[in-house]
Amino acid sequence: MQPVPRITVEVPVLSVGPGPSDYEALGTYVTALRRPQGLHLTLLHIGIMADLGQDVADWTKGITSAGDAVRHTTDWLQGLPELDGFTGTSGQLIVLGGGSISGLEVDVPPQVHDYQVSLVQGLHDLLDRLLVDNVDDFILGSPALGYRYPHWVPHVAVGRPMARERGPWAIPPLAVCFGPSRIRNARFLVPPP
Repeated sequence: MQPVPRITVEVPVLSVGPGPSDYEALGTYVTALRRPQGLHLTLLHIGIMADLGQDVADWTKGITSAGDAVRHTTDWLQGLPELDGFTGTSGQLIVLGGGSISGLEVDVPPQVHDYQVSLVQGLHDLLDRLLVDNVDDFILGSPALGYRYPHWVPHVAVGRPMARERGPWAIPPLAVCFGPSRIRNARFLVPPP
């Protein structure tokens, strides 16, 4: 059985540094360097839609059904404006995921921060319309959404840290080019009947 895909709003990485060897050089800092084709920067993590729908239904004690939550969330995601591609810079690797992931911390242009804030505000408004009370608590407590911290750190996961040290580790500065925003696994955004 195939795992159910997670839904995210993200920007794909088009390049790290001026050539492929710049990305490959990160292998001296991390183990299990990820393939460059799948690299991305997550702007908003939604998770598994059915799980999010159930989280909403549980939180609202059934006032909002899981199906309604999925339907409205799908409509909201499909109506999001697209963020144009951009270039950011990175000069350090950071540890994420409780120490199991190493990522490039990326300095992004102000419009990217503004877009990400608009996504969180849009999610907040959506959850409010779904009759979720204490929306901030829900966002931080929903297993589907998976937020551990209220502060967004723009990053691109690239592998696993070589050591269990917390970092960060300085690296030679790199330009990181991103394509326009997209919804990962958008083909699975089919609302329930």
